Amino acid sequence: VIEDEINDLCVRFGMESQLSWGGDKRRRIAIFVSKYDHCLWELLLRQRAGELDCEIAMVISSHEKLRHVADTFDIPYHVFPITKDNKLEQEEKQISLIEQHNVDLLVLARYMQILSPSFCSRFQNQIINIHHSFLPAFRGGSPYHKAHERGVKLVGATAHYATTELDEGPIIEQDIMRVSHRDDVKDLVRKGRTLEKTCLTNAVKAHLDDRIITHRSKCIVFAE
Repeated sequence: VIEDEINDLCVRFGMESQLSWGGDKRRRIAIFVSKYDHCLWELLLRQRAGELDCEIAMVISSHEKLRHVADTFDIPYHVFPITKDNKLEQEEKQISLIEQHNVDLLVLARYMQILSPSFCSRFQNQIINIHHSFLPAFRGGSPYHKAHERGVKLVGATAHYATTELDEGPIIEQDIMRVSHRDDVKDLVRKGRTLEKTCLTNAVKAHLDDRIITHRSKCIVFAE
């Protein structure tokens, strides 16, 4: 009855709704990685500690490098080597695997492949990416190098929903840290990694807790 009344209201006011009941089955997550491990470790450790209410169904990567991390937690690890020529074919295989295992959320934990528009459109508001800058500053690749060249006094990290436009999705979580002229690029990378893993984990937790409302290009995120 409640669902019917909510649906009627949504039709009346041109809205969309999603109703989640307490006690529903735990969400299933697939984590996408490349060669950086700090965000992966953080997610797996937080989940094991009970801080993320979910099941981690699998880790998907374009490289073998982080298999040992997944093995430490007995998480299935699937490798899909990606080139310019096989990208769409490999994405279809990834999608098939994801749907076969009833995955609810995809987490790009420093996954260094750009997802195709068709992939992003298929999982609207179900893909969380961590970008290693305080968006909208320094979109795209090598943001720490760009930040160092500009002599910034802050570095940041941004967790957002992935969309068909690179680094333009609704922002869920952001954080910053002060830096100075004494810091070189390696220092910015080191400091930024602390922000990245915390920012991503907080965004994933907010999604799992159903504390996010997405409206056009923005997210409203409620406190815990």
